[in-house]
Amino acid sequence: MEKAKITVGIIGLGLIGGSMAIDLKRRGFASEVLGVESDPVNAAAAAKIGLVDRVVPFGECVAQSDVVVIAVPVGAAVKMLPEILDIFSSQEGAKKTVMDVCSTKESLVEAVHYHPMRSRYVATHPMAGTEYSGPWAAMPGLFDGRACIICDSHESDPASVRLVGRLYDTLNMRQIYMNASNHDVHVAYVSHISHVTSFALALTVLDKEKNEKHIFDLASGGFSSTVRLAKSNADMWVPIFSQNRDNVLQVIDTYIDKMKQFRDAISEDDAESVRSLIEEANRIKRIIR
Repeated sequence: MEKAKITVGIIGLGLIGGSMAIDLKRRGFASEVLGVESDPVNAAAAAKIGLVDRVVPFGECVAQSDVVVIAVPVGAAVKMLPEILDIFSSQEGAKKTVMDVCSTKESLVEAVHYHPMRSRYVATHPMAGTEYSGPWAAMPGLFDGRACIICDSHESDPASVRLVGRLYDTLNMRQIYMNASNHDVHVAYVSHISHVTSFALALTVLDKEKNEKHIFDLASGGFSSTVRLAKSNADMWVPIFSQNRDNVLQVIDTYIDKMKQFRDAISEDDAESVRSLIEEANRIKRIIR
């Protein structure tokens, strides 16, 4: 039996949206991929490299797509999601699905909680990415073997959830289900604090070492890997920190407390306390290999 043809519309053709576009088309999930990109330079680049079949206006993309993927910063996504569901409402009888790939979820699900088309929305977060951005950063295989969080699936239409599940199966991602509030707490600990500390470390080194040549001469693999995330795009991370503010602040406070423990132990030349803190931290090896 021939599979139904699916048109996927991707709004935002950066690293995540562009990488999705590549694999969804190559692996046969989508018969056609439409793209929306507000930045004219990025739009031209996406068209030139062939990330999508066509770059089209927002309204045309939503109207013509079976699945709409919101791959823009979460601040813009919160405003865009109700607009897309409004368009769904105007297309009587159309069975469409919209999903997002944003790093925070609670503000999005709250924005459409009472929308009559809420069930056509599936909240997702593929846990994949690099420090690079823009259509030039898109790559095949980005999502292979990684986890994807699907939030509040009980509020979504089962057919939409199954379709989104097929989409992530195509991307070779394992799917984990949780509620939006828990998701935002967890990502504050495993993702957002990593970016905050990387930004802070980069600022610390840049402030201390005015001669940048020395930074590059002395930087080892450890420094490079720790500060890698400081290359991440501000346009994406400012809205994330804003939308997940309370959770991020709680994690920052905990992190500052742990830094103070190290500072106090080093200041007092208390080698045993330093050793104890390091050995306690070493327990992370049981979780991350």
